[in-house]
Amino acid sequence: MPQKNLKTNAMRILEREKVPYRTYEYETGDGAIDGVSVAHKLGQNPDQVFKTLVTKGASGGYFVFVIPVARELDLKAAARAVGEKSVSMIPVKDINAVTGYIRGGCSPVGMKKPYRTVLDSSCEGQGTIIVSAGKIGHQVELSPADLMRVCGASLAPLTLSE
Repeated sequence: MPQKNLKTNAMRILEREKVPYRTYEYETGDGAIDGVSVAHKLGQNPDQVFKTLVTKGASGGYFVFVIPVARELDLKAAARAVGEKSVSMIPVKDINAVTGYIRGGCSPVGMKKPYRTVLDSSCEGQGTIIVSAGKIGHQVELSPADLMRVCGASLAPLTLSE
């Protein structure tokens, strides 16, 4: 059952930064927590629902990329966006140690450390986008500009062409 009045760390940070946001909860009992399933459960366009991907660069640093849930990260474009020779997805088992979040509940807001974050440029066409609130079953909707400000994020084209 969804938890009423749950406040995640990401939500507390958004409130502290005076960012207006809307929360969503979705049922997780069916195990369908991938981004496209979440978009459908919320009745939202998958182009407006974004997933948070964590990578490791050739230099050893971690980088966060936020892209639409139905799209695939272009690793070459991602590496270019952060000035790395290459980036690769981190293993699922490392997500918690690196971010403080778990797979399916990884928010770009409120990670253990501030990592360089890049938002896919497709968000420019959206008034608001929806990202994880930092707990499976919970999402937040906010403007891309507010998300970029809170995360210190930049913008770049990050997904593979259709």
